[in-house]
Amino acid sequence: MGGIKTILKMMFIVFIALLILRSCEHKKSYPAQPSKAVQLEPIQSSTRKKTFSFKGYIITPLADFEITAKILSREKYHLGEEANLSPLDLALGWGRMSDDEVLKNIDVSQSNRWYYWETDTLPIPQREIETHSANMHMIPKDDMIKSILLGAKEGDIVNIKGALVRVDKGDSWYWQSSLSREDTGDGACEVVFVESAQISR
Repeated sequence: MGGIKTILKMMFIVFIALLILRSCEHKKSYPAQPSKAVQLEPIQSSTRKKTFSFKGYIITPLADFEITAKILSREKYHLGEEANLSPLDLALGWGRMSDDEVLKNIDVSQSNRWYYWETDTLPIPQREIETHSANMHMIPKDDMIKSILLGAKEGDIVNIKGALVRVDKGDSWYWQSSLSREDTGDGACEVVFVESAQISR
């Protein structure tokens, strides 16, 4: 009988020891993930691409375009003329607008094809926020590009190559990209025909 009590006592001690060890493991501190800041500026250059038809629209390339940036926010769209071409908008940031230490102080949101940001205290100058972030309407070239873009998440680094474009349908509707990273407000978004897309996490 005494032997059984001793075994039970030892099992109980081992059980308590394991619980303590488990508790200690949960309290371990791990180094934070390093900020994935993007120092590259978007690249825009003159284009030789010709106007072409795409899904019943006329696409006119205005400039060749490449950007590597952090996804600050993403918003899918299903309704409206634009959604027939562009199922997704990406709010992108580069330079210090891709630095986690800066972004933790800025709230970013999207709605109705617009991108919004707000902060209680500016972590960097307002003009730098405006010129190093943008809402971009993504027109994927094909289903593979579309799948890659729809699989992108906030915080991912995306590399996109393609063209800034004007889209026309008949005589009554058009959608035209901004050609500057310096503008703000209505008409400041980029309309990007995406020919290549890569995501890194």
